[in-house]
Amino acid sequence: MTQLKEVSKNDAASDAESDVKRGGEDATSAPVLFRTLVTASGHRFGHATLNAPASLNALTLEMVDLLHAQLIAWAEDPNVVGVVLDGAGEKALCAGGDVVGLYRAMRAAGAGKVPREAAEFFEREYRLDHFIHRYPKPFLVWGHGIVMGGGIGLMAGASHRVVTPRSRLAMPEITLGLYPDVGGSWFLSRLPGRTGLFLALTGAPLNAADALWAGLADRAARAEDHGVLLNAIAAAKWQGEHAADAEQLDDVLRALPRAELSLAPSQLAVHRERIDALIGPHDSLATIAPRLRSLACESDAWLATAGAAFQKGSPTSAVLAIALQRRLRHASLAEVFRLEYQASVGCCVHPDFAEGVRALLVDKDKNPRWQGGVVDGHGDAHVDQLLKPRFEGEHPLADLR
Repeated sequence: MTQLKEVSKNDAASDAESDVKRGGEDATSAPVLFRTLVTASGHRFGHATLNAPASLNALTLEMVDLLHAQLIAWAEDPNVVGVVLDGAGEKALCAGGDVVGLYRAMRAAGAGKVPREAAEFFEREYRLDHFIHRYPKPFLVWGHGIVMGGGIGLMAGASHRVVTPRSRLAMPEITLGLYPDVGGSWFLSRLPGRTGLFLALTGAPLNAADALWAGLADRAARAEDHGVLLNAIAAAKWQGEHAADAEQLDDVLRALPRAELSLAPSQLAVHRERIDALIGPHDSLATIAPRLRSLACESDAWLATAGAAFQKGSPTSAVLAIALQRRLRHASLAEVFRLEYQASVGCCVHPDFAEGVRALLVDKDKNPRWQGGVVDGHGDAHVDQLLKPRFEGEHPLADLR
């Protein structure tokens, strides 16, 4: 077990060797920062930091491309034994994708047309997420602060996922006219009972204890121990072998002061039986909807917030989330990303996505005018229309395995 010493985040940073810079640009202003930690065994640990704190580190296509390229380089470098991913600032790992940028692209493309920028973003974001799920070396994500949407996509596939008492996770796409993508159709369907579908339909916020209970995180740590963790990684001796180094990283995390005792209770655990009673395994949205709406009158604040979010959310998002989780329940991860790509591009053509972003993040009137008509039936024809291929030739993610 590694012995730890108290250091600040900045102290740990000063001990690491900076190893990647963007040409001609001050490294500290790049949208993703890269460096390597030199370890006691002579190996290196890659350290990537999403560096857009003003936007809560929301992912842009440039950030996706920079991160993916560097992860590939580290995966192929035998001297690099693992990777840490975190976010700049104290507020967020990543609040999701840059949906305002996608909104502008949708507006520029015009009604019924697929924006090129959106198709490229979803293809490359999902390719990055899939790569993290399959990463050949230990991959630790420090999920401090806000971790939503695309941020959970980055975290879900990591081998070591850490939350702090200030972590706040959510898949809030129903409020935007989208659906829980970035592999959400795969990992949410694997949560206990019907909790995954409940989260998709309500965007209910999760705390650190929720994330641990649901299996969306592996360990909790104190936020102030981020620098201690980096220092311990540098002080450890690594072998350059995946299984052994994964165990070594486990030991480093175990040596951190325990944070579990200071965590607020898991709302998912408390309400698990109620959630399973609300959503049957084969219920249609027409059956589920009145039950979820009734939660808005609950005395329990967490349930009431979930019910109110469902009431205000997009019916198209709801029916799509149900359909995808059920259709993809036995699909491979690669198959999930391929169909989610088609769904996300389809959402860019359907008016709800642009309308949701407008109402919540652009005009901020919080009064979206959703397209109706799918709550009163199963919506299969509507879903099929959203999922139809909108590309020529081979699927853009055909090579994923």
